[in-house]
Amino acid sequence: MDILIKILQLILSLSILVIIHECGHFIPARLFKTRVEKFYLFFDAWFSIIKFRNVDGNWKSWLFKSNKKEETLPETNKTEFGIGWLPLGGYVKIAGMIDESMDKEQMKKPPQPWEFRSKPAWQRLIIMLGGVTMNVVLAIVIYIAMLAVWGEEYLPNKNVTYGISCDSLALEMGLKNGDKIISVNGNQVEDFYKIPAEIILEDAKYVEVLRDGKTQNIPIPEGIIGKMIKQKKPDFINVRFPFEVGGFPKNSASEQAGLMINDRIIGLDSTWISYYDEFRSLIANRKNETIMVHVLRNNSDTLHLPVKVSEEGMIGIQAKSVLSYFELNKRDYNMLQAIPAGTVKAYNALGNYLKQLKLLFSPEVKAYESLGGFISIGSIFPSEWDWASFWSLTAFLSIILAIMNVLPIPALDGGHVLFLFYEIITRRKPSEKFMEYAQYAGMIFLMTLLVFANGNDIVKLFR
Repeated sequence: MDILIKILQLILSLSILVIIHECGHFIPARLFKTRVEKFYLFFDAWFSIIKFRNVDGNWKSWLFKSNKKEETLPETNKTEFGIGWLPLGGYVKIAGMIDESMDKEQMKKPPQPWEFRSKPAWQRLIIMLGGVTMNVVLAIVIYIAMLAVWGEEYLPNKNVTYGISCDSLALEMGLKNGDKIISVNGNQVEDFYKIPAEIILEDAKYVEVLRDGKTQNIPIPEGIIGKMIKQKKPDFINVRFPFEVGGFPKNSASEQAGLMINDRIIGLDSTWISYYDEFRSLIANRKNETIMVHVLRNNSDTLHLPVKVSEEGMIGIQAKSVLSYFELNKRDYNMLQAIPAGTVKAYNALGNYLKQLKLLFSPEVKAYESLGGFISIGSIFPSEWDWASFWSLTAFLSIILAIMNVLPIPALDGGHVLFLFYEIITRRKPSEKFMEYAQYAGMIFLMTLLVFANGNDIVKLFR
């Protein structure tokens, strides 16, 4: 069920992004009286799931219709709308343009005034930049709406009173459990949960911490950032907190042993503990054993209860939410306040992703080794449907789609824009044969990248 919810969120998010992106091409094309022959969500290779078109004033639809040339719809200046079966994006087919359709027969005919190739360069440039522009605008609108509806809640770094808990990568970096992070590269980070991103995206050289009452600079070893990206460890540090019982799953061994909600676990066997991370460290090597759990109840009574550890290293306890121990900051926005704040949020998201792209090409970091496809994208969605998370991730994916499409690669919007700038500067159009070869080269490159990214995902499933 969890996987299904993730898949549904991914499909809905991508569908919204693709439709908005293609509208960015469709609307200016129609404004400039350029014929748009097709508008498709997903690709209709060989056949479409559904397609419909206005024919002689009446809307007609076709289910599972082949798109072979002999079965095409009647000639008309009306756009064919449809949904393809191949969920790799979508497209608009603009007459007189070398695009994904590779309609070379049309390009052999004399140019018509309603074709893309017949329009002035500035109009063609606006049409090609429309998709990217709409994706950026969509992200801004989503962020504005989210701030106006939900506001912004975050955990101030100064409120993390128990310090941090570290995984193996954080320990390798030189951090220790209980450290209180003061700054990254000398810059203070107000939101605790933005510290990992600050370390990775800024390629930080050192972290300033408070340890045992003393301030220290912890240098970040060479290559550690690359390991974090490769292993997808955005949570290599987390908040340290006490271990109090928040609930029990079904057939809980701890509940059967006598533990109750709000009990605080203070020890296992002969070892006394104060924090949840200490508990996880101790129990990791006690699978299938019976351990003595020491419990503080009502801040006065100490109980000693034997509990059987499962094969997964669990004792059947749902810990209280980590955020229940700390005071959060909440910012509420009215619509007038949300507009500039949402715009800034989109700008920051854009900047952060550009930093990620920079790391992708870093020979030291080797972030390309962690490049993922649809499985990686789908995994970032929560396993429970949460509209705040959904729209936040959709806004960020919209930013990603905008940046990826503006890259100067043939077959992407950025490739077409590059050739248009060449035309504007030199006052010469690239030949149609050159554009055809460039489109082929771009499509081959993108398909190779797609196979590589999704191949990485599949390999990781079996590791």
